[in-house]
Amino acid sequence: MKKLIVLVLCLVLALTAFACTKPTEGAAASASYAIIAKSAGNPYMERMAAGFEEVVKAAGAEVIVKYPAEITAEAQITLINELVAQGVSGIAVAANDPDALETALKAAMAKGIKVVSMDSSVNPASRLTHINQAGVQQVAQGLVDAVYDLTGGSGDWAILSATSTATNQNAWIDAMKEILKDSKYSGMNLVEVAYGDDMFQKSVDQTQALIGNYPNLKVICAPTTVGIAAASKVVTDSGLQGKLIITGLGLPSEMAEFMGEGDVACPYMFLWNPIDVGKVAAYTMLEMVNNGLDGKVGGKFTAANGTEYVVTEAGDGGTEIIIGPPFRFDATNIADWKDVY
Repeated sequence: MKKLIVLVLCLVLALTAFACTKPTEGAAASASYAIIAKSAGNPYMERMAAGFEEVVKAAGAEVIVKYPAEITAEAQITLINELVAQGVSGIAVAANDPDALETALKAAMAKGIKVVSMDSSVNPASRLTHINQAGVQQVAQGLVDAVYDLTGGSGDWAILSATSTATNQNAWIDAMKEILKDSKYSGMNLVEVAYGDDMFQKSVDQTQALIGNYPNLKVICAPTTVGIAAASKVVTDSGLQGKLIITGLGLPSEMAEFMGEGDVACPYMFLWNPIDVGKVAAYTMLEMVNNGLDGKVGGKFTAANGTEYVVTEAGDGGTEIIIGPPFRFDATNIADWKDVY
């Protein structure tokens, strides 16, 4: 009889333990993580989304990839509201506007959804942290020094940016303007900041306008992958290699044809791996949902790739995780990287 009682008690305890663990298992199985890109048809955004998707799937969770119908904050707000209604576990967004998404993202966080921005940040009130591909100052200094090198330290040059509200572009440009106040760069004349809205044809049109408006233009610096490719194509098609030089931030796979030895549209450029940006955004959200990372300064974790990431102060008063400095691509290495991304 005693043995029977013991067996019954063990069975009850086992069933109780099973019942207690089932909700946790169900919650893990139903976890879903969403990424909202800036725009559709943008190779950089597509590669960033691919990195995000890879990490989330490897963690056994559902991944949702969203591209806005238009390159606007309003289109992104629609997607955020849809994801909140679906009850996703986390949202990572590359913002088309730093402030316009605040109400929607605050509503998401109020429901317990973990929110991070990446590539192009939202304001600190709208996120737990930001995933930054490289420090603003690092990018700005690298671009200014490239223009200094390519102009010989003097002459007209222009910037071809993405949208006028892109937070990363504006942060880099503002930092570049501060750097230009140094007497070392006094001979460099920034004639215009043009906006191609990260659309290839508009970037082509803006490049042609810059060429027409500034006959002594030496360099166009495009800190956007769409813009640098469009500007390089215009220079190449117009036979202006060696006369007008393009630099900035570009994808090796798109820029290899415009780079190399001799007179080329783009002697060198910079970038980071957009796949890594997406991956780190996913790692961060997984850590927030599963292990309590709160996005405050000093927080750190070791991701599934073995790398330790640390939350640091960001220049906008919030926090960020910086992946690393920009990497230079030129004639010596472009062939090695063009098939990578």
